[in-house]
Amino acid sequence: MTKRHCLAFAVWCSLCCGAGTAQAAHPLVTDDAGTMGTGNTLVEFNGQYDHDDYEGVTTKVRELEVAVTYGVTDTVDFVIAAPYTDWSTRSDADGKASEDGIGDTSMEFKWRFYEQAGLSLALKPGMSLPTGDDDQSLGAGKATYQLYFVGTQEVEPWAFHLNLGYIRSNNTADERENIWHASVAGEVALNKDLHLVANVGTERNPAKGEDTHPAFLLGGLIYS
Repeated sequence: MTKRHCLAFAVWCSLCCGAGTAQAAHPLVTDDAGTMGTGNTLVEFNGQYDHDDYEGVTTKVRELEVAVTYGVTDTVDFVIAAPYTDWSTRSDADGKASEDGIGDTSMEFKWRFYEQAGLSLALKPGMSLPTGDDDQSLGAGKATYQLYFVGTQEVEPWAFHLNLGYIRSNNTADERENIWHASVAGEVALNKDLHLVANVGTERNPAKGEDTHPAFLLGGLIYS
């Protein structure tokens, strides 16, 4: 029987400038429908480490991403993010390989078009530019596009979030180009500083011929 072991660790650090507060809730994958507010800026430094052992191949990936969110209006945010990736693989058959460099730069808007009685709805279109070297597995090699529907329902002390997305994943790696995403998240305020969160979701497998789609489940505490 083949055994697969995967360990992931992520750290986030953010700096918010202006009178408003950020609505995003790391480490959730699912976004909420909140926006920054006119003229407010959020700078995030996101770090992640992945370690994977599968069929005799050990893969390590270290990534640092800088993301800047700016409140264009009270209901529209603009986000730009650029990652730096360092990856390596080792196997008895092929030895060791490694690369590092800048990945694909992403840009997106979030438009909150509805807010009433605790329910907020938003659309989040975006794209990525092929700034990473696809020959070194640091980028897709082509521009990609995406559109997400984001919903948030708040019923104090609870909040629930829904994301439904379509990604046009143009690439040079002979992977699927039409990808769907679905995820939900929930959070409850234990007190004014501490939130308990949970998140579950799935996305279409980018590998052609694979009908098993990857899914995730995570939980944690957010202290602010």
